[in-house]
Parts: sequence; structure tokens; C-alpha cells
Amino acid sequence: MKKSILTLAITTLIAGTMLTGCQSSSEKVANAQDKVQDAKDKVVEANHELLKTESDDYFQQFKKVSEEKISAHEKTIADFKAKIAKVKKENKAKYEKTLAELEQKNREMKKRLDNYKEEGKEKWEIFKAQFDHDMDELDKSFKDFTTINI
Repeated sequence: MKKSILTLAITTLIAGTMLTGCQSSSEKVANAQDKVQDAKDKVVEANHELLKTESDDYFQQFKKVSEEKISAHEKTIADFKAKIAKVKKENKAKYEKTLAELEQKNREMKKRLDNYKEEGKEKWEIFKAQFDHDMDELDKSFKDFTTINI
């Protein structure tokens, strides 16, 4: 009697486990599709994070180089202010006016760089192109001014 109850209980347990453990093929497909979609989502998220990190690194490098150029301009301005102090009055006003304009442009470039907020790759490319163009123009203006013998 004990043996038959034990056999019946084990058989019921095994049958119950088999029935609840089995999934239909449609359930297996649905589970596999969910797993594939989760993996795709994780890949997209990882790629987005990678691009954001690369973009942040690239902007920081660009900002550092631009700040170095602006600092060099500030040093040039200081050097020329000292030289202008020794110039004749008739030329002094003209040089001071030109130097003040260059100093203002340099401050504006620094302000633009400091105020830039990342708003996506397309806007970054536009900002970078405009900033590079304006910085090149400012560099040219400084070179033209520094070629004057004071």
C-alpha cells in the first residue's frame, strides 16, 4: 500500500512537472523574439552611449584647442598694448582702436565657446564650422595687425 501510494505520488509529480515545464512552439518563438529585441535595444543603447562619449571627448578636445588660441590672442593683445604705449600720438589712436576691436572679437569668441550647449551632431557640425571660420578670420586679423612695425 505504501509502495503504491509512493509510486502514484512520484508518477503524479513527474507528470505535473512535464506538463508545466513544456512550452508550445509558439511560446518558445515569442520568448526568443523578446530576447532578441532586448538584445537589439541594449546594442542600440550601447552605441548611443559610445557616440555620446566620443562626441563629448571630441568637443572637449576642440574646446581646449580653441581656448589655447584665445589665450594666445590675449597674450598678443597685452604685448601690443605695451608697444602702443610708446607710439606717437597720431598713430596711437588708430592702433588702440584696432586693438580694441580685436580684443572685443576675441572676448565674443570665448563667450560663444563657453556658452555652447550640445544639441546633437548636426548642430555641433554647424557650430564647429562657423566657429572655425570665425576663429580663422580672427587669426588672420591678428596676423595682419602684428605685421605692423610699431
